[in-house]
Amino acid sequence: MGLDGDGIKVESCESKGKKKKKEKEDSGCWIKLRFIGGCISSKSKVDSSISSISTNCAENKSKNDTSKDQPVAPVISSTTTSSAESNSSTSKHEEELRVSSRLRKFTFNDLKLATRNFRPESLLGEGGFGCVFKGWIEENGTAPVKPGTGLTVAVKTLNHDGLQGHKEWLAEVNYLSDLIHQNLVNLIGYCIEDDQRLLVYEFMPRGSLENHLFRRSLPLPWSIRMKIALGAAKGLAFLHEEAERPVIYRDFKTSNILLDADYNAKLSDFGLAKDGPEGDKTHVSTRVMGTYGYAAPEYVMTGHLTSKSDVYSFGVVLLEMITGRRSMDKNRPNGEHNLVEWARPQLGERRRFYRLIDPRLEGHFSIKGAQKAAQLAARCLSRDSKVRPMMSEVVEALKPLPSLKDMASSSYYFQTMQADRVGFSLNTKDGLRTQRSFSRNGQLPPRSLSIPNGSHASPHHYQFPQNSPKPKPDGKS
Repeated sequence: MGLDGDGIKVESCESKGKKKKKEKEDSGCWIKLRFIGGCISSKSKVDSSISSISTNCAENKSKNDTSKDQPVAPVISSTTTSSAESNSSTSKHEEELRVSSRLRKFTFNDLKLATRNFRPESLLGEGGFGCVFKGWIEENGTAPVKPGTGLTVAVKTLNHDGLQGHKEWLAEVNYLSDLIHQNLVNLIGYCIEDDQRLLVYEFMPRGSLENHLFRRSLPLPWSIRMKIALGAAKGLAFLHEEAERPVIYRDFKTSNILLDADYNAKLSDFGLAKDGPEGDKTHVSTRVMGTYGYAAPEYVMTGHLTSKSDVYSFGVVLLEMITGRRSMDKNRPNGEHNLVEWARPQLGERRRFYRLIDPRLEGHFSIKGAQKAAQLAARCLSRDSKVRPMMSEVVEALKPLPSLKDMASSSYYFQTMQADRVGFSLNTKDGLRTQRSFSRNGQLPPRSLSIPNGSHASPHHYQFPQNSPKPKPDGKS
């Protein structure tokens, strides 16, 4: 499966009392942590082949992920327990599991053989707390089978980074063992053996929405974007309003939306999920964890978590699908780093609305659909959480959008607007060339037009077709 977590969710790099003093050090601490903790398991019992793969995974993530969305509050995790302590505590950890009888319990050796010894060719990418490998097991059992036969699975390994990682592993197992829905990734089984913690999921051949939006050479068609948005919304609506115990997902972002062969969306990575408030309580008070750019402002400021926090995150992702821009991108010009702040003034204005649409679509999108999607995103992103819609309302608003056929490319207004945009772009370039020539003549001081901070490449390297599909003639995905 293309489990596509976005790095380890971690807490503060310092105590609350020193948080302000260390604020400027957060970024450096996080980069250092991600490099050291990526997939390295220095004290694990995994053989040398796994260690080398894990190290390569961490190194690739460090090199390619210099401008990745940052966690809301990074922290250095505790040290790994010794092997003796791990052995003695295995039974205790098993008691913490509230696993469903439907889950299969694997041995470490089963999964080692299923992934062909965790070899490089089996590496899919890096999940929320470890590397993800492709494997093959029996259709209805746990024994490994020959590659290409049986059931294809994704095996996620836990980084040996101490208590926090184990807690997230437990949360993932406990939630996904109970929560069954077509828009949630299917957890097949788990392995808890000595200090090993692994999870076995269905394989998602299309990988993550993040990869398709930001790493593919061809743009994801509009109808498929709306299909994915609808599926992801159904997943959140189930968690909030239909599950036996309401659940707040708390980590909704493009890298956690996985796609099957038909581009059906499924939510993955429940390591940060929390039970919703009970009784007459209005919120859950918790440490602020998540990812910059996606976390709701009131949650970041107060630590008060509600289902409307997820609704805000959904609004950010919907805006990413509309614009083709990342939630946070320091490679953009000043004033455009934060997607929500840049887009908010344009969401409600018809003449400025078209500037929001991903230019790579080249007019191949529904005008009505894009307008309705933008209006919905604006509601989800309301600064007042009480004004945001429930996810069931979001689902109803999205249902007709994938099949709308009024393509903007045939609109006279859109064509005129595009011509004006191209003319403005050319004039801007001419202006910049003139400005540079003046600078070379010494008449004006030099002016930098670039913004450093590296690329915005994703660290996830899934092996599936490079091209996104074209929509069918009838406009349906």
